[in-house]
Amino acid sequence: MELPRGMKDFDTDEMIKIEFVRQTFLDTAKTFGFDLIEPSPIELLSVLEAKSGPSIRDEIYQFKDKGDREVALRFDFTVGLTRYAASQKNLKLPAKFSSFGGVWRYDEPQKGRYRFFHQWNIETFGNLNTEHDAELIEFTSRFFDNLKLQNISIDINHRKLVESYINHVFESNETTLLHDIFRAVDKIQKKSKDEILQEYKKKGYSLEKLEKILEFSNLKGTPDEIEQSFDASIEGGGWRELLDSWNELCNLYRSLKNRGVDNIRINFGIVRGLDYYTGIVFEAFDSTSDLGALVGGGRYDSLPNAFGRDDLGATGVAGGVERIILRLDDQGISSIPPADTISVLYVNDELKSDAINCVSKLRKLGISTNIDLTAKSLKKQMEMSANSKFCVIFAPKEFSEKQVVLRNMVDRTEKQISLDDLVTSPKDVLNL
Repeated sequence: MELPRGMKDFDTDEMIKIEFVRQTFLDTAKTFGFDLIEPSPIELLSVLEAKSGPSIRDEIYQFKDKGDREVALRFDFTVGLTRYAASQKNLKLPAKFSSFGGVWRYDEPQKGRYRFFHQWNIETFGNLNTEHDAELIEFTSRFFDNLKLQNISIDINHRKLVESYINHVFESNETTLLHDIFRAVDKIQKKSKDEILQEYKKKGYSLEKLEKILEFSNLKGTPDEIEQSFDASIEGGGWRELLDSWNELCNLYRSLKNRGVDNIRINFGIVRGLDYYTGIVFEAFDSTSDLGALVGGGRYDSLPNAFGRDDLGATGVAGGVERIILRLDDQGISSIPPADTISVLYVNDELKSDAINCVSKLRKLGISTNIDLTAKSLKKQMEMSANSKFCVIFAPKEFSEKQVVLRNMVDRTEKQISLDDLVTSPKDVLNL
C-alpha cells in the first residue's frame, strides 16, 4: 500500500532529530518569554482565506465536514494565532506566542519539504515598534546559535521602501502592478534576470523600468554601503524623502547590532511573496547552501484587522524544521542525545525473570532500560546492546552473591556491583 503523494512516514532517527530541534526551539522561546500555544489544526476555510484570499484553496487541504461546513487543515500557525489573539478581548499586550507542530500544504513536494511537514513559529501582537521586530530577528539568530548551525546570514528589508521605489519608477500606485512587481523581485532569488524580464515582457511591462527595479533589488550591505550605491542609482538624489521607510530600516539595523546580532545585512531583494506583509521583512539562509530560506518573517499589521481588530499590530517569524535538519546533517551536527540507555542481559533462561524484575524497578525510577524478552543467547543480547551506555549482566555465580556484572560499553571495562544498590540508587551507581 502506498501513501498519498507528498506524504511520508517519519522513522525513529528522523523523530529524534525533530525532537532535538523542537526542544532547542522551546528552550530558546522560554528565554525570550514566549508562551507556548497550539492553535487548532483545522480551521474554517473562511478564516484561512483572511490571510491569502480565495486563491489559497488551490494550495491547501480543504474539504466539507459532516456538518457541510467548509474547513481546511492549517498551512501555518500565523492565521490560527492571529485568530486567537483577535478573539481575546482581555489579552495582556504585548502578547508573545510560540508554536511548534505539523502543517499541511498542497503544493509541489520539494527537497526538505513534503506536503506535511513541521514548522516552528513565533508571533508578537500589540502596539508594536521596531524593537519588537528586532526581538524576533534576535530570537532567530540565537535559535540557530543554540542549534550550533554555522554560516547563517539574516537579510532584512522594508516592504514599504520597495513599494515607494516601485511607485516612483513606474509612476503608478496601482495595486495589481505593485503586487506583480513585488513577485518579480521575489523571484530574483530563484531565477535569472533575463528569465524574469522575458516573463514580464509578455505581460506588457516596460523592461527598462523593470530592469531598474531588479538592479535596485540587488543592493545589499550595511546602511553606509547601500547609501553609497543607492545615491548613484537614482538621478537627482532626494532618495531619503522618496523612501521614508529607510530610517526605520536603519534603526532596526542599529538595534540588532546593539543586541549583538552581527550576521545581518540589508537586502533590497527580500520582500517575501505573501501580500499581507506591511513593513519590516526578513529571511535567514545558510550562506553555503542553495536550499533557499530556512526562515521567513516580518510585520503584518493588516491581518488582525481582517479578524476585526484594528488596534493590534503583529509581527512574526516561522521556519521549516525538515530544512533545518538537512543543514544540521550537512554540517555534521549531531542531534542525537548522549546514550544513557541501560541494557539488562541474562546468561540463561533461569535468570530471565530476575532480570525482568530488575528492568521494571529501573524503569520505575525513570531509567531508560532495554531487555530481550525472547531468551536469545548472551552473545546475541550483547550485539543488540551495542548502542547502550551500560550493560547489566545477570550471571549465576554473581547473582547467587546478590551481585551483577556492570559492563561499560564505551571503554569496555567490567566490574561487579551490588544488585540492591543498582535498583535503589541507579543514578549514583551508574553516574548518570
